[in-house]
Amino acid sequence: MLKKLDIYIIRKFLGTYFFSIILIISIAVVFDISEKIDDFIDSKAPLDAIIFQYYLNFIPYFANLFSSLFIFISVIFFTSKLAYNTEVTAILSSGISFRRFLRPYMLSAGFLAIFSFLLTNYIIPPANKVRLDFEEMYIRNQFQNSESNIHRQILPGQYFYLQSYTVSAQSGYRFSLEQFSEGRLVSKLSSDHLHWDSVSGKWQTGPYVMREIGLMGDRITKGAKIDTSLNISPEDFARRDNSVDAMTINQLGDFIEQQKLQGAENIIQLEVAWQERFAYPFSTFVLALIGVSLSSRKRRGGIGIQIGIGIALSFSYILLMKVSTNITIGNAYNPFFGVWAPNILYGLIAYFLYRIAPK
Repeated sequence: MLKKLDIYIIRKFLGTYFFSIILIISIAVVFDISEKIDDFIDSKAPLDAIIFQYYLNFIPYFANLFSSLFIFISVIFFTSKLAYNTEVTAILSSGISFRRFLRPYMLSAGFLAIFSFLLTNYIIPPANKVRLDFEEMYIRNQFQNSESNIHRQILPGQYFYLQSYTVSAQSGYRFSLEQFSEGRLVSKLSSDHLHWDSVSGKWQTGPYVMREIGLMGDRITKGAKIDTSLNISPEDFARRDNSVDAMTINQLGDFIEQQKLQGAENIIQLEVAWQERFAYPFSTFVLALIGVSLSSRKRRGGIGIQIGIGIALSFSYILLMKVSTNITIGNAYNPFFGVWAPNILYGLIAYFLYRIAPK
């Protein structure tokens, strides 16, 4: 059961955190409006769409993006005030161990970690989809697919090829579809043109040639057009890199498997995004432990020094997370180690600070 001390610290923790988040979001919204106001006017975006489709979905994304940073700053800020007012000294002098003193911090961190996990994986992705759709309509330039010579495996043994693809027309050029069985080519469908038929929900070729390769000889069929069901859709060619932000954890997992099947080149990047969905919420515990261990002692010079040290540590932590993920993507390192390395390193730092804090 929670004691008065637990409730007091949890209220201080969560109160400071949510106040900080609200403050920074308000500032961020003001800056974002000043930056995008010309785009809104030029594209004649409706006011209700700006408010409900963009900013209503921008706020949770931005809040969760900087959640770990403000958890750390909140812990440093209010714990330093407790120490400056000798409240921490009084608590520990009453017979409460430093480990017991940490319990409400870890409970609060656990609540925020779960909250962040649910936001990141189930609540923010649908909100991001609405926000990104708004940006596609009113802010961004129309997406153009710059890929050429597109080779993909769309089903086991089935290989898809396009020389080029036009997003706006939903059309591809120099198309071929090869079917292999036991390592042997058994059929090949070729056409100079491939177009998506939105009515039938199928791909439609122009004049085509179908070659079926048998043990007794080949069979060649020609025609003006043919409808074909392929395990690939126009959305696969019109997907921006940030579209992963609009996927829930389950959708992202399915998408990674699909991309592996198609032999895509961005598998490492997607697996890094998968690992980040778990690593970032966990960082709440690491940062909270570092924060309370650093700021629980009263120091000369007031709380400014502790807040400064805390901000420097938190920014170095976030910087290391970004650098580590970029190095992992650029050099095809193990995604798990690349994403979790900062948590492991700063987890060790947190444990060291925790051990020396009571002394």
